[in-house]
Amino acid sequence: MSFDPSILRDVVTMVLAGGRGERLYPLTRDRSKPAVPFGGTYRIIDFALSNSVNSGLRRIYVLPQYKSLSLMRHLRDGWNILATELGEHVSALPPQLRVGSHWYRGTADAIYQNIYTLAEDRPRLVLILSGDHVYRMDYRPLIAAHLARGADVTLAAIPVPAREAFRFGIVETASDGCVTRFREKPADLDPEGPDVVANMGIYLFNTDVLVEALSRDARLEGSRHDFGYDVLPHLVEAGRTVLAWTFRGDEPGRPPYWRDIGTLDAYYEANMDLVSVSPEFNLYDRGWPVRSARVLAPPAKFVFAGGEDGERIGEAHDSLVAPGAIVSGGQVERSIVGPWCRVNSWAEVRDSILMDGVVVGRHAVVRRAIVDKGVVIPAGFRLGVDPDEDRRRFLVTDSGITVVPRHEKL
Repeated sequence: MSFDPSILRDVVTMVLAGGRGERLYPLTRDRSKPAVPFGGTYRIIDFALSNSVNSGLRRIYVLPQYKSLSLMRHLRDGWNILATELGEHVSALPPQLRVGSHWYRGTADAIYQNIYTLAEDRPRLVLILSGDHVYRMDYRPLIAAHLARGADVTLAAIPVPAREAFRFGIVETASDGCVTRFREKPADLDPEGPDVVANMGIYLFNTDVLVEALSRDARLEGSRHDFGYDVLPHLVEAGRTVLAWTFRGDEPGRPPYWRDIGTLDAYYEANMDLVSVSPEFNLYDRGWPVRSARVLAPPAKFVFAGGEDGERIGEAHDSLVAPGAIVSGGQVERSIVGPWCRVNSWAEVRDSILMDGVVVGRHAVVRRAIVDKGVVIPAGFRLGVDPDEDRRRFLVTDSGITVVPRHEKL
């Protein structure tokens, strides 16, 4: 489906990035959910921003709120890349209390509090994204479908197994693809039933429809000021054309990849997706780069190729190792090693995520763990080996992943 690419200049993108991410605690103890490191050198928000820029969308606002310092620094260091003299930008819009004395109270309220910005920019369309999902999407087919159908709102949707429906907003559609009903995180569906259609949290609005709907919602007592719970169900009931556009993926031969990083186990699994031999999510497509803040560090280094004892070998298999990392006589398997990490001699790191600056001491063992920035694991320490022992000091997830907070003293 094609359309005039000049329409892209008339689209403003707003990325919701204020989430507390309570189910990602302790990774969100000191940062917002979109600012959580991912895949060694990225932050979660980089995927929504990269999708936007790669899709030709160059007027982008990020709406931070909760513990936003890390996110703001990341935007400054990694996303000052567009031509502001041409009206292109990635700009932060923290709460400004323009329409009241409260902070952002929900996804819809966050956009409503920035209606002033929309009035200044006067776009024809507004694309609203979540800053805490990992996926690759070209938004141009979605925009083309929206225009071709004359929709008031188009949301991106993806099939999910019925057993996972409780995690998502579920939409029901007519034969023409128009939404007839919303169900937010239903718990009563048969887990063995057919796939259901999940709302991906990606919305394209005609600006006039958005402003009218948000203004109405802001006046309602008892509203959660949320798109999925309040705004979109009202538009369906009011007879507006709300189109569900099915995301089928952009890479030939690959299924659509989209991960809602809502829990620690989901975060861990999405990272582990990257280290498989043929990962579902491809970071290596030069035609669709995932941008981030540059890591000013030398290439990763692997030292010691065996000694008299034949065991002191620095190597990594089925892993991502970021710049600045040194694997010094240790063993790394199926893991992500962040910038400036060091894995010392005879140490073992398996099925784990090490964030920036983690040091693993000699003879230490790290298995099925997420270790946040700056942690020093002492020589001989065993992490992720005995979940019961770990629970005495750390959070251990339902699937047995041990999580060590940032700068924790071991």
